[in-house]
Amino acid sequence: MGILSGNPTDEPMHYGEVFGTWSFVSTSKALVSGYQTFLNHVGDKDLHKLVQQSIEQCQEEMKAIEKLLKENGIGLPPTPPERPEACLDDIPVGARVQDPEVAASVSRDIAAGLVACSQLIGQCVREDIAAMFSQFHMEKVALGGKFLKLSKEKGWLIPPPLHKSKNTDC
Repeated sequence: MGILSGNPTDEPMHYGEVFGTWSFVSTSKALVSGYQTFLNHVGDKDLHKLVQQSIEQCQEEMKAIEKLLKENGIGLPPTPPERPEACLDDIPVGARVQDPEVAASVSRDIAAGLVACSQLIGQCVREDIAAMFSQFHMEKVALGGKFLKLSKEKGWLIPPPLHKSKNTDC
């Protein structure tokens, strides 16, 4: 039996897994802080609910990754302070982040998270870590679909130029 056989949780993490998981949780902490700020700017109730769901999903992912890092003796990245709640009406109109901008920003972050999960899955030697990020990936796909649907329904989605076939005889 080699060092990488048997129970995956007994196997050491390689440097790529350590860096990838640590970076993922560090980025997630920054996203949560930003999303808490976004909550103060959001006026649409459906978008507010989805941003809150994004925060909760990030927090669940962070909890799982932090547990993994602690079990492997790896220090955790710092956590930004919780953002206070503010009244939307107290934020000047010119200083507010608009609902379509919030939706686009969170959607972009979800897309980046999908890439990060895929990269970690691809470099993993430990099956348990690959499975964890496969689960995160599936959850991000579902959440991204909700943001896409909401953005289309609200008229916030700005599609790229649409291709129409020049041959209309068919």
